[in-house]
Amino acid sequence: MNNNNLPSPVDVSKEQLIADFKVVIADAEALLKATASQGGEAMANLRAKTEESLAVAKEKLADAQEVLVAKTKAAARATDDYVHDKPWHAVGIAAGVGLVVGLLIGRR
Repeated sequence: MNNNNLPSPVDVSKEQLIADFKVVIADAEALLKATASQGGEAMANLRAKTEESLAVAKEKLADAQEVLVAKTKAAARATDDYVHDKPWHAVGIAAGVGLVVGLLIGRR
């Protein structure tokens, strides 16, 4: 997270990457199930290798998701602490953001 506790483009892209990766894993599992009836030793070896790769990918995805959740919780705690420590600063910031948004909307 950056200094103003908003998600950075990197965090957003991590979330998108996790979502995309889940889709790829689901598609690969569906492909494995669909080809289960196909015979041959080469196909069996390929299926076993793919299943192993999927297991590793799922583990890495779970780790990445845990890190992302931990960072999000830390940012939420930091924001909560700041608002409790300096409530009038938070009110001023919110009013300023509201004013800017209002001005931008009023231009249309």
